[in-house]
Amino acid sequence: MKTMRQLAFAFLFTTISVSIGYAQPLTAFKESYVQESKKEYKKAISTLKKASDDSYEVNLRLGWLHYLAGQLTESLDYYEKAIAQRPTSIEARLGYALPASTLNHWNKVTEQYQTILRLDPNNSVTNYRMGLMHYYQKDYKTAEAFFQKVLKLYPFDHDSLLMLGWTKYMLGQTNEARTFFNRALLNTPTDSSATKGLAALK
Repeated sequence: MKTMRQLAFAFLFTTISVSIGYAQPLTAFKESYVQESKKEYKKAISTLKKASDDSYEVNLRLGWLHYLAGQLTESLDYYEKAIAQRPTSIEARLGYALPASTLNHWNKVTEQYQTILRLDPNNSVTNYRMGLMHYYQKDYKTAEAFFQKVLKLYPFDHDSLLMLGWTKYMLGQTNEARTFFNRALLNTPTDSSATKGLAALK
């Protein structure tokens, strides 16, 4: 009987411990979301760190909060931890790309995007961002391929229509550029960039 009581106590203790283990991060997450909504990013970081949790979820969120706080190196560190914990995580790699691009670490950004596209070749966010990177590097042919890849799956995506319009413009394909600017305006009639694009074609 003594053994059974000891086992029951051990089970109850474990259950309570697990509940507390989840309750503490949950409270910290809730509070940090409120602080983030008030743009109190450093407070949100401090709150989350009190959870004393080194989980993927905490590291991912700390990566985001440090990015919002302008603490870019720390942001990269937390995103790297999250990626190490979940190597197939696309969200962590997309998050990593934010501070890396702000720091102009374009090789690291490209590395993350290429890994994402190996995991998910049709990832629309990554294909669009790859298109943008190549557009601003004036590699218009490569940019065109990425924007078209997005539009194959999302034919009415405004941002891709607009950027493909500008890419066609840069390639000297004026008729195609006009078509894509007009389609971008169908999505967002007040879009000033598409309007400027059409004006540039006259």
